[in-house]
Amino acid sequence: MRRVLVAFVFGVVVLWLAFLAAVVIASRRDTAAPADAIVVMGAAQYDGRPSPVLRARLDHAAALFRRGLAPLVIVTGGVGTGDTVSEAVVGLRYLVAAGLPVAAVAAESAGRTSAASVRAAARRVRAHGGTRAVFVSDGFHLLRLGFLARRLGLQPFGSPAPESPITSNSRLEFGYLLAESVKAPVALLLGR
Repeated sequence: MRRVLVAFVFGVVVLWLAFLAAVVIASRRDTAAPADAIVVMGAAQYDGRPSPVLRARLDHAAALFRRGLAPLVIVTGGVGTGDTVSEAVVGLRYLVAAGLPVAAVAAESAGRTSAASVRAAARRVRAHGGTRAVFVSDGFHLLRLGFLARRLGLQPFGSPAPESPITSNSRLEFGYLLAESVKAPVALLLGR
């Protein structure tokens, strides 16, 4: 019985390390390619202004749009506790103020979780007849987003926001990488 338990624990640890390695590898790769839409994952906003993390994601999405990778940018993110406006609406306003055409930016405020935001974005992409999406977020997030998007019939490409303050803080980033090493397999197995 003890051997079985040791073998089980060893197997779980090896599997977890494999997911941790996959999360780290995905966080460092930019696979942006021509797509039907660029999907920006939400992050905090403060009184209608994007947080530094959200601003880094939005700026990166705007750069990808200007490179001609997709005709549509979908900004996600719901209304946080105590907020009166969604992250998505704040992102839309920011991108329009940055010079993107109003018709090229859409807000999906339905999601307060990554899974709900990806579902809402997938509906929007498919409504436009598309299946390919570039997901913009912090690198640690990209493996899980890919799993969620594939479950919903999208072909995802990941593009980490290079100027995110999370990326420049190795201790903070490591915490997110560890958390994603657990969240990614849950997304793969359960779609959450």
